[in-house]
Amino acid sequence: MPFSVNTNTGAAVALQYLSTTQGQLSQTQSRINSGLKVANARDDGAIFAIAQNQRGNVAGYASVMNSINNGTSAIDVALSAGQSISDLLIQLKQKALSAADSSLDTASRQALNANFTALRDQITTIVKNAVFNGFNLVDGSTNQITALASADGTRRVTTSAQKLSLSGTIVTLKSTATISTQAKASTLVATIQASLTNVNSALAKLSSGAAKFSIQATFAQKLSDTLTSGIGNLVDANMAQESAKLQSLQVKQELGIQALSIANQGPQTILSLFR
Repeated sequence: MPFSVNTNTGAAVALQYLSTTQGQLSQTQSRINSGLKVANARDDGAIFAIAQNQRGNVAGYASVMNSINNGTSAIDVALSAGQSISDLLIQLKQKALSAADSSLDTASRQALNANFTALRDQITTIVKNAVFNGFNLVDGSTNQITALASADGTRRVTTSAQKLSLSGTIVTLKSTATISTQAKASTLVATIQASLTNVNSALAKLSSGAAKFSIQATFAQKLSDTLTSGIGNLVDANMAQESAKLQSLQVKQELGIQALSIANQGPQTILSLFR
C-alpha cells in the first residue's frame, strides 16, 4: 500500500466504522431511555402509523368506559330508588291491612292514616331525588339511557327507564290515597299489592339493563387491554436485548477510537524514510 501524507485511507475507514457505531449507540441509548424501539415516525414510519391508529382506538375505548360507567351509575341510583319504593309499598300494604280492621277506634285509624300518608309522600321524595349526572330513570323525564359501546361511536348500549311515580302505570297508588276509612283501606290493599308487583318487575328490567352495561364494560376493558398489549408488541423495546447491545456497542466504540488513533499514526512512519 503506498504511503501518503495527503490521503489516509485507514483513518477514513476507521472513522466511517466509528461513526456507524456511535449512531447505533445513540439509538440504543434512546431506546433504553424511552423504553421504546419506535418512539417516533423517524424510527419506523409504518410501525409508528399503525401504533398511533391503535392508540386512537384505546383512547376511544377510554371514552366508552366513561360513558358506560356514567350509565351504570344512573341505573344503580334508579335501582336503589326502586328498592326503597318496594320497601315502602310493603309498609303501606301493612298499614292498609291494619286499617281494614273494622274494630279499630277513631284515634287508631287516624294514627294509621297519618303514618300511611307520610310513607306515601316519601315515594314522591325518593323519585325526585333519584338523579345522577342529570339523569332520572324513575320520574318519567326520560325514556331510556344510552351509552357508547364502540370506539368509533357507531354502536351503543341502551336501557329503558321505569317511571315509578305515584298515580302511574307501575305504581298505581294515587298520590291522594288515604286509609281514613275501613272501606278505603280495604280497597287499597289490592292496589298496593299490584303496585308492589309492578315495581318488582320494573326492578328486574333495570337489573337486566345494569347487567347489559356491566357486560359491555367488561368487554370494552378487555379489548382496550388487548390493544394496549398489541401496541407494546409493536413499539416497546426489549430491554434485555438493548442492554446487551449497549455493552457490545460500547466495546466497539472503544475499539473504533483505538483503530482511528492507530490509523492516524500511519503518516508518521513516512518520517522514518528520511532519517
